[in-house]
Amino acid sequence: MTSIDLRDLTKEYDGRRAVDGLTVSVRAGRVTGFLGPNGAGKSTTLRLVLALDRPTAGTATIGGRPYTELREPLRRVGALLDARAAHGSRSAYDHLRALAASNRIPVRRVGAVLEETGLAPVARRRVKTYSLGMRQRLGIATALLGDPEVILLDEPANGLDPEGIVWIRTLLRRLAAEGRTVLVSSHLMNETAAFADHLVILGRGRLLADTPVQEFIHARVRPQVRIRSTDPAALGDLLARHGHDASRDEHGTWTVRHARVDDLGRLMSRAGVPVLELTAQEATLEQAYLDLTAAEAEFTAHPQEA
Repeated sequence: MTSIDLRDLTKEYDGRRAVDGLTVSVRAGRVTGFLGPNGAGKSTTLRLVLALDRPTAGTATIGGRPYTELREPLRRVGALLDARAAHGSRSAYDHLRALAASNRIPVRRVGAVLEETGLAPVARRRVKTYSLGMRQRLGIATALLGDPEVILLDEPANGLDPEGIVWIRTLLRRLAAEGRTVLVSSHLMNETAAFADHLVILGRGRLLADTPVQEFIHARVRPQVRIRSTDPAALGDLLARHGHDASRDEHGTWTVRHARVDDLGRLMSRAGVPVLELTAQEATLEQAYLDLTAAEAEFTAHPQEA
């Protein structure tokens, strides 16, 4: 099975390291979310994998070989880096037909990917008339044209409507289930959590995390339970007596950390403390990601003083 392997990959621009000694393997059969703040080096890394830039040091290989050494690369690797890449005066059909002809790809693949991406009804329209979401779909169709083993997508959900976001999520999972290597760069944390099995996270060009999604979330975000009662003071006393790490807001709602709903429900029932709300607050990828990358963002907004 084909993997993407980066070994001590480094790229410098004018003395600044955009990618700094990156070593990681992106495995087949799963969707890997590629995350990091602006300026973290994600786009540069993708360009290095695709030989659009040359590394200062280290290597990037696909199935053990540099991209430049792949025979018929469009059949091996499909990529979407820029939805504006297609010439605006061409139709989607002509754009894909030209790529198929120049890469010895059967013309039937053109119709197949147009159908798969939902562009068949507008395939003869000029690309310059397309919305951003339609251009994204054309970029994805281009990436899929050679039926490749490896797929790299940069912000594929950008510009898609809710139906399109559900579609891309389903597509990515299907591609991984077929045994392909799928690497997706995204800023949408909720969407990444919905489609990704594994995460690679960069900060200032360095590797911060290489981990399954759920392990990453559970390692960085403490589980919490939200509780409301008609007697918040009695609830607070009960929680304190049993050593729970809890805090109360101005509305009388308690947040209990490192606790389970079942345990707290039994505790309140035995003590006769009435319950208005008892809710588990699930940890999210966004919380875990922000906890990890708080010090790694190149540009950070700070709250204004009143």
